[in-house]
Amino acid sequence: MFGKRYAASMIARSAENVRDRRRFLRAAGMAGLGVVGAGALGGLAARPATAATAAAAEGAVSDGAVLNFALNLEYLEAEFYLHAVTGNGLADSMTTGTGTRGGVTGGRAVKFKTKTTRQFAQEIASDEKAHVQFLRTALGSAAVSRPPIDLQSSFTAAAQAAGLVKPGHSFDAFACEENFLLAAFLFEDVGVTAFKGAAPLISNKTYLEAAAGILAVEAYHAASIRSALYQHSGSLDGLGHLGHDLKEASVKLSNARDSLDGSVDDDQGVVDSQGNVNIVPADVNGIAYSRSPGQVLNIVYLTPKAATSGGFFPKGLNGEVKTSAANG
Repeated sequence: MFGKRYAASMIARSAENVRDRRRFLRAAGMAGLGVVGAGALGGLAARPATAATAAAAEGAVSDGAVLNFALNLEYLEAEFYLHAVTGNGLADSMTTGTGTRGGVTGGRAVKFKTKTTRQFAQEIASDEKAHVQFLRTALGSAAVSRPPIDLQSSFTAAAQAAGLVKPGHSFDAFACEENFLLAAFLFEDVGVTAFKGAAPLISNKTYLEAAAGILAVEAYHAASIRSALYQHSGSLDGLGHLGHDLKEASVKLSNARDSLDGSVDDDQGVVDSQGNVNIVPADVNGIAYSRSPGQVLNIVYLTPKAATSGGFFPKGLNGEVKTSAANG
């Protein structure tokens, strides 16, 4: 994801501690940069501590805690996409760490019917796996393990709340290409708003720029899925589905997310109220909106209340940031 020249300049601009920079050198595959790497580290070693140190002293959430929050979400996305394209999830070696390690319920290979959607899914799966590896390497021994993840009943609960399936019927995100696209839509917009909302919480410039890089990739993913949904000719029917076309279904999922994360109606489907294309969910200034970590957890826990587990994370997240906001 990060070229060596870009990563070198990123690390050189950081005013944070040597340990952070060494960790990012390893994460970016730059351990052998020699003179360039040593020069970047040596020139910064004597710089004074920044706001990150002060924030830690005051008991504010640490940059590491924010990145571990992001790692939990990347575990979820990686498991979803990897199961969809390969039938298997992350290797065991990529799921260890602090906290209780858990398994993944549900998930299997999707029988894609279009080449484009299959290739979208394959590329996104590769990116999400790389995000997990990058964050784990950057965090080192502080990285949290993958918590238990539910890719089965959680999707059904979300689809029922959105009115996409009848009561008593299930929603299998891996049953067909249409279901996969809607499930991906449920995740992708949340990922973009999560990284944007977390950015102001990060003091370390090295971490911040890396998070911005992941945010940009997540935005590309979201736009790809939203475009595929808009252009897809399929619809939901049979097996308890209520016959929505995918554009209409995206609006219903958007409304369901809005009902969970507070009173402000920011979330948007792939068409607007007049039925026009809406690939980029932005405000009147053309700026993407943010979600706080608590609001993100409202959606992945599938509750508008303060909670420490539920939905896609039946045992909660690993790490310090794990409580959803109290919105209802």
